[in-house]
Amino acid sequence: MSDETVEANRSLKTKHRAMWAMGDYPAVATQVIADLGPRLVAACDLQPGDRVLDVAAGAGNAAIPAAEAGAAVVASDLTPELLEAGRQQAAERGVELEWREADAEALPFADDEFDVVLSCVGIMFAPHHQASADELVRVCRPGGTIGLINWTPEGFIGQMFATMKPYAPPPPAGAQPPPLWGSETHVRALLGDRVTKVTTSRETVSVDRFERGEDFRDFFKACYGPTIAVYNAIADDADKVAALDRDLVDLAKNHGRGAASTAMDWEYLLVTAHRAL
Repeated sequence: MSDETVEANRSLKTKHRAMWAMGDYPAVATQVIADLGPRLVAACDLQPGDRVLDVAAGAGNAAIPAAEAGAAVVASDLTPELLEAGRQQAAERGVELEWREADAEALPFADDEFDVVLSCVGIMFAPHHQASADELVRVCRPGGTIGLINWTPEGFIGQMFATMKPYAPPPPAGAQPPPLWGSETHVRALLGDRVTKVTTSRETVSVDRFERGEDFRDFFKACYGPTIAVYNAIADDADKVAALDRDLVDLAKNHGRGAASTAMDWEYLLVTAHRAL
């Protein structure tokens, strides 16, 4: 790898770390999508004493429920601010786990170290998909479980990224769109023949946090790093800001369950697999 490539990758990770530190992602995880972590833990069929790694754990939406199930958990993430929020949540819930700053594309763990490796709408945001998929497999022991929840391209969050794309700066060379991880074909190709017993299902999480489309927009403008970053990029263009404001409100309204309902169902792909022996 050339010095230029190394420096570009370092700069990209610095930007990602800063993006996820903006706003209040723990509020998104606990107030909007709290059901996802326990769903993934249940799908992975954790056993007490299992050694578990949560990759791109954020503030521990899956790691904390895994620890509550009796597993020995390491929660890893690129962003220290999210790990600190997770430590506080774990303390409030009376569970202990290890928190480690780590890049999903270069995990600081040994080969075959964990019984279960999981990620809940986290690893999908690492820019180089094959590199991070390779790491998932590497640190999972043969016969161990890999479990993933990722937003689908067609679901609400995938469509939110599509809505924001025209307003965002072009992605760095080589970076892949996060919602691709919500495609079964893409994930199977990333993991390849290194896993067996792959199961996939498209499911939804119910979101009834917002009374109006404007409430969703304002919450994500204040709390969700990727949305904040896009608004920051167009902050000097009032017309673009107003247009994105309208587009996000329309997105939420169009995904309501009905004319009289503001509740939404956000689609994700649930994947479980076993590391090949």
